[in-house]
Order: sequence, then C-alpha cells, then structure tokens
Amino acid sequence: MGRNTRKRRTPLATKAIAASAALALGGGGLIWANFYASAHEENSANQTKSAGAQIATIQCPDVGQKLTKVPNRARRGVDRELANLDKQISEAYARLASTRRAQAGDPGFVDNAILGPLKSKRTAALDRIGINIRRVGGKAPNLGKFAGCRGMAANPNTNDGNAGGGQNDGGQNNDGQDQGQNNGGQGGNGGQDNGQGGNGGQAGNGPAAADFINIEDVQPNSRNLPNGLAANGDGGSTGSFTTNCGTNENENRNSDNVIVAPGVSNGAQHQHDYVGNQSNNAFASDEDLANAQTTCQNQGDKSSYFWPVLRIQDGSQDIDQGQPGGGQDGNVGKIVEPAEAQLKFVGNRTSDVVAMPKALRIITGDAKSFTNGLNNANTSWSCTGFEDRQVTDKYPICPQGSSVVRTSNFQSCWDGQNIDSANHRTHVDFVEADGSCSNGFRAIPQLQVRLVYDVQAPQINNGQLQNAFAVDSFPEQLHKPITDHNDFINFFDEDVMNEMVQCINNGEDCQ
Repeated sequence: MGRNTRKRRTPLATKAIAASAALALGGGGLIWANFYASAHEENSANQTKSAGAQIATIQCPDVGQKLTKVPNRARRGVDRELANLDKQISEAYARLASTRRAQAGDPGFVDNAILGPLKSKRTAALDRIGINIRRVGGKAPNLGKFAGCRGMAANPNTNDGNAGGGQNDGGQNNDGQDQGQNNGGQGGNGGQDNGQGGNGGQAGNGPAAADFINIEDVQPNSRNLPNGLAANGDGGSTGSFTTNCGTNENENRNSDNVIVAPGVSNGAQHQHDYVGNQSNNAFASDEDLANAQTTCQNQGDKSSYFWPVLRIQDGSQDIDQGQPGGGQDGNVGKIVEPAEAQLKFVGNRTSDVVAMPKALRIITGDAKSFTNGLNNANTSWSCTGFEDRQVTDKYPICPQGSSVVRTSNFQSCWDGQNIDSANHRTHVDFVEADGSCSNGFRAIPQLQVRLVYDVQAPQINNGQLQNAFAVDSFPEQLHKPITDHNDFINFFDEDVMNEMVQCINNGEDCQ
C-alpha cells in the first residue's frame, strides 16, 4: 500500500473558483443545504413549496476515497462493490428525476421512497466490502456510517465550508482561498427549468446556463499556468518530452474504467476517449495492455490516455443513444473528437525526475466533484487566444474564431513503491508550494494534457441555454464542468522512458 499518513494536499486553483462563483452567486461558496430547510422556515419565500421539489441531485459519501488500506487480494471484489454503489446512486437519481410530481405533493416522498431504499441497498453493499476485506485477513473499517445519502438542494443557503489550498504543480495556484462552486441553477427538476429549453439537452440533468461563462469576463492570470517548463530555479529539471498519439481518429471509446472498476462493464457510466493504447477496457490485464497496439507515433509508447468525451447539446444524438454509458446513463448528444490532443511530460522545479514504473496508474480530477466537494478537482477550461484565463467550475463561451481548451496537469510525486493504491490517489501526490515532493516521495515526469475542440459557442437568451456542450458524467453529477477528469496508465517501453527522463533532466525538449 502507498503511504497515506501525510497531510492531503488539494490540487484546485481556489482563486479562480471563488472568483467565478462570485459572479453567479454574489460570493457564495460550494453549498448543499438540508433539503427540508426551506419547507419549514417561517417567512420563507419557498414556504409553500414541498421540500422534495428543492432537490437537484443526490449526495452520497464516496466510500472509495475512504478506503486507503485494502489488501491487494481483496481489491477486485471491493472495486466491484464500489461500482455497484455507483450504480445504486444512478438508479436512485433516475427515480428522483422521474418523480417530480409525486415529490411536489408529498414532502416525505424523497426520504421515504428514494433515500430510504437507497440506504438499505448501500448497507448491503458496504457489508459485502467488509466481507471481501476480512476474507483475506484484512481489517475492515466501520463502513455502515457511510450508508446514508441526502438530497442536494437546488437553491442552497448554507456554506459547506469546503476550503483548501491549491497546488503549484505545473500550474496549480496556491493561494489558500475558500473554494467556491455554483450549484448551477438547476431548478427543482435537476436542470430542466434553467437548462436546455427543449433542444435535446442532457435529458433534464444539465448543463444549465449558470454552468457557462464568457471567457472575456474571466480575469487574466487568475491561475498560474504551465509554461512548458516546470523548473524555475537552480537544481530543477527544465526539459520536456512530447508524445503524439492522435485525437482518437479511431473513435476508440467505451464506458469502462479499468483503473477504478476493473472487471466491471460500464463501470464509469460515461464514455471515455482513448488515445495511445488500443486495448483498454474493463477486462484488460497489464499483459493485455503491454502487448497492445498503440496510436502513438513512437511505438515505444503504449501508455493509455483517456478522458470523458465532450458532447454537443443541440438535439443530435450519437450511436450510444440507447446504450449504457450513453443515453441510458443520461449522456446524450453528438460526441466531438478533439481537434488537437497534446500530451507533454515536464520536469520538477527543485530536482531531477526519476522514471515512472511500468503500469503506474494516475487519475487527476474527480468525476464526482459536484457531490464530493472540490478537494480533488483539478482540470481547467479556457479558449485559444485566452489561455491566461482559466476556469474550473465553468464551461467557457469562446469568441468567434476561438476554440475550447481543456487542460489537465497530473500529480508528479510518486511514493517510490506502488503502481496504484486502494483509492487510486495515495500512491501519488502533488508537489508542495516550492515545487518539492514531501514525505519521501520522488519527482516523476508530470503529464500535461491539452485538448482543443472546435465547437459552436453556446447561446444564453433570457436564462435559456441553447447549443451547449458538456463532458460526460455520472448521472447525478449533472454534467458539471467541475467533474472533468483525466486518466493515465504508463506503458512506455523502458528505453523510451529512460530517454524521457534524460531529456527532461538535461533541459532538452524531445519527442
């Protein structure tokens, strides 16, 4: 297992989040209120509305992030149950979205008909997780306390107090301000009122007009951006290594995730674009991945690079309209292939980097940030020609002639031992504010992914959103931009990896 006793550092650039949230909420932060509150407050403007009608989505504890000590022999069974928990939440959200009329007539409907049964199902799954751990001699934590879920209010009025510092890891700001996040103005129906205006949209679960911002309204230099050279001072590694693996011209996609849900078909419940390794699916072994074909020009790079697809919300559909990971999971619209996909590895500001181990897995960002909070959120949105302006909790509206940009900067400190960890996070970490790795971790090449999309700018008229775009997400995450994430599995040939390390440490730019 990876070391997990150190203080956890959040990767989010908090100044940009707080600033953009302030535009929409007058300075409010990430919040989800008790969904009964507005129905029982005296003199409330919402006093006549039922509590159930205030719920936009369902928030459940992310059990996977709490399991940091799972024996290796138990992980496959535990991962299956974690995927089952995700499926249970999605099913409960689908019932939430389809019973708005019943909720309006019965303040206890959500609690009794949705959250209560969900808790029972989660309790059984959590018990099975414990059995898997104990069966191989491990010590299972008390998971029963994570069974209960709650509704996330559409019109929240209390601050969750979710704050934290960012990380200056090739672009992450470290200003320590409170993190803000707009709930998206979803309305009582999870997005339909302020959403698509009947143009097809995400079937009533986002995105909404409040999830977008004109990039020209974002302050320049609101985030410290990667400049292609992670090192600024003496002793650093200033080189770079670029690998060209295409833009998924092969349309290699699936809704699996072999990192978090191995052996589970549709474990991600949203589609991923894959470049590089062509054998990535839920059932691929490390041997399968090592022997796969690759789209990378350098055939010594069989690494797997994958991210949620981007879809256009103009009423058009794709071939997965009625399939798992697509329409069945609330992901609708035409999938758009990136016009550019730039994959670059850079160094460390304070030291040389060491080679990544074969089969190292890294996830950056959090597919569940909307309900989990922002501790692991770590992607940026911008526009070409405006990349000194970055936002994390908004999709950008780009001016004519400018394209949408998605940027991800991965963790670049490794524990020196493990290629993965039970929660897929504790074996890697972000650098400290000075660029160094803490707790005995070692600097590895930092992967920076930049994706460019040629999409029509959305239109917002009288609060109605037309021709939007959005990343695929778990259904209950409402297709929020904050849920964007990126995945990497290292299968560089040893010689090519050594070449990468040498280039970076020598200050050279190689490809």
